[in-house]
Amino acid sequence: MKNVYFLSDAHLGSLAIPHGRTQERRLVNFLDSIKHKASAVYLLGDMFDFWYEFKTVVPRGYTRFLGKLSELTDMGVEVHFFTGNHDIWCGDYLTKECGVILHREPLTTEIQGKEFYLAHGDGLGDPDINFKLLRTLFHSHTAQRLFSALHPRWSVALGLHWAKHSRLKRVGGKDPDYLGEDKEHLVLYTKEYLKSHPSINFFVYGHRHIELDLMLNATARIVILGDWINFFTYAVFDGEHLFLENYIEGETQL
Repeated sequence: MKNVYFLSDAHLGSLAIPHGRTQERRLVNFLDSIKHKASAVYLLGDMFDFWYEFKTVVPRGYTRFLGKLSELTDMGVEVHFFTGNHDIWCGDYLTKECGVILHREPLTTEIQGKEFYLAHGDGLGDPDINFKLLRTLFHSHTAQRLFSALHPRWSVALGLHWAKHSRLKRVGGKDPDYLGEDKEHLVLYTKEYLKSHPSINFFVYGHRHIELDLMLNATARIVILGDWINFFTYAVFDGEHLFLENYIEGETQL
């Protein structure tokens, strides 16, 4: 039985990440290392720092990453791509050209006999009014049409600089550390959701850029995947157990 892998938050192309080319190479090397061991790979959002598809134009770059996704799907590996708050505006390019399965909403699915709830995590339990308003704006079809009227020369640069500003305004350019079980929004949301969906075994999220593996009860766990900027973390499910791991190039991994 082959493994299933989960990772998120590479933010490829970010102007705030000085080691962007090395970061992409490391991600591609990881995907290459698991291609014969994986039945599926779930990318849980914000793989790009900014992504916008015009009708006949997609952003420059990411060639090695997109090529590796295409190789995986050509081999028969399922690649599931979840939109995050940085790469909301995906069209059909990734599905048609790279063969990925695109998800715009949280997904509940059975994987090798266990029930998983998978989501990027933005908008789930976060009470921040400003973030909610911004998220609503970015999901607006009207806003997307207006943005499409801009030439890619300006619009893509605008998106990348906006994302850079968003990251650099945080202390040290990083998300806050774990807030604790009674304050972490994704944990609180999950506990409430679990009350009406007790059959779910694993809740797996991105978005928060922290590593978290927490038992909620005897049968349910929440895992937050960290990121591929500082942690290079991923989760792997072998059909029975879910492990949160760090990728170190050259080491043998599950």
